[in-house]
Amino acid sequence: MKKVLIISPHFPPVNAPDMQRVRMSLPFYKAMGWEPVVLCVAADYVSGFMDELLSETVPDDIEVHKTKAWPEKLTRKFGMGNLSLRAYYHLKKKGTELLQAHQFDLVFFSTSQFYICTLGPHWKKKFGIPFIIDMQDPWRNDFYLHQHSSKRPAKFRLMYALDKQLEASTMPFANGIISVSQAYIDTLQQRYHQLKYKPTLLLPFGTSSQDFDLVYQKNISPRINKKNKKEISVVYVGVLNKFFMPLIKAFFTAFSLSITNKDDYHFYFVGTNYYDGIDEKPVEHLAGEFDMSHLVTEIPNRVPYFSALATLLYADVLFIPGSTDAGYNASKIYNNIQSGKPIFSIFNEKSYVKKAIDENNAGIFVGVHENDDAATMADKVIKAMPAFKELHLKVIDSNQAMLQDYMAEAMVEKQVAFFDRIVSKSYRLKAAVLSLAFVFPLTECLV
Repeated sequence: MKKVLIISPHFPPVNAPDMQRVRMSLPFYKAMGWEPVVLCVAADYVSGFMDELLSETVPDDIEVHKTKAWPEKLTRKFGMGNLSLRAYYHLKKKGTELLQAHQFDLVFFSTSQFYICTLGPHWKKKFGIPFIIDMQDPWRNDFYLHQHSSKRPAKFRLMYALDKQLEASTMPFANGIISVSQAYIDTLQQRYHQLKYKPTLLLPFGTSSQDFDLVYQKNISPRINKKNKKEISVVYVGVLNKFFMPLIKAFFTAFSLSITNKDDYHFYFVGTNYYDGIDEKPVEHLAGEFDMSHLVTEIPNRVPYFSALATLLYADVLFIPGSTDAGYNASKIYNNIQSGKPIFSIFNEKSYVKKAIDENNAGIFVGVHENDDAATMADKVIKAMPAFKELHLKVIDSNQAMLQDYMAEAMVEKQVAFFDRIVSKSYRLKAAVLSLAFVFPLTECLV
């Protein structure tokens, strides 16, 4: 059995999106010939939402090593709160111990805590072990480069320079890339010519039937309650960022102009903020501009993962606003599809979400373009409003054969096939040439 060291700083009971692929995959690796060993950060050192039930989904026979990290209360005084920076020393130390003590075939970084990925080239040089990176989000993000300084996040210049340098010193040496978005792969291959010759795998976030089974077994309650039996509940579950707001505004515009029986509907936006204790409700504020405040309930605090699934199952219609960015693919899409509830989604027309919705007959997809203005987006949503009026009556007849391709077990089959390719004998010759790039960078072009 081959052995993979999985680096995932977030891990149950921490409820973070970037560890879900690893968590869902763990029950299936061994049956497919790979023994996983997980290296993460102990929950006591992570500032995030905790969900103890997530730990029950991790098989008892999985070897998990948990490290410490520099306390955030201390590092915040120096302007450093990022987990991958706080835990870098500890993960490096423990990872090195594991690689020295055991024979691993591969290192797999599956995280959006990207600074940890810089350990890949270090361990590759020290131990000769290949590594792959799971790109769930962009590492270096050029979006704000062309924005006015007033619209940029705090410390943008500093963090952008750091991201640019560390990505450039890491990605060319990866033996392969897994990504949720083809756009992320294309961008990296354009930046680093070495990656044009490396294996890549487009692998969206999947879903787990075991997770939904647990909702029923534990009789987990949703986080919302309908006002009355006739109410048509339209539900969004997940974090919202500012890039979603123009699409939500387009929807509210279309709804206010097209729907006569508005009071029959109620919109729930659940778990919209990353941080607990934040009372900001941007969607409710936006609804006020349309005289719809009484039709919208926003719950900003994060909710437990399985409560989120129960809330999806309780809804009449699922609403999924996205981004005008073609590269953005919602991690929640297949959980929403598996719930069996009809979906109304607004995304970039090139987004993978369109393919997911269409293939599974899961509902309505409204495609927008990155250059659309507010009026254009609203017009596109208005055209979909007649179908929206009937959506709550729709019985979803999903393409079960297609959905099976995105269940956790099927997604692991694709992962391990990719793992096998990376460690195959034919690839090792390329990897040997690739290793020379630490001394002679131009040799990268040979592979």
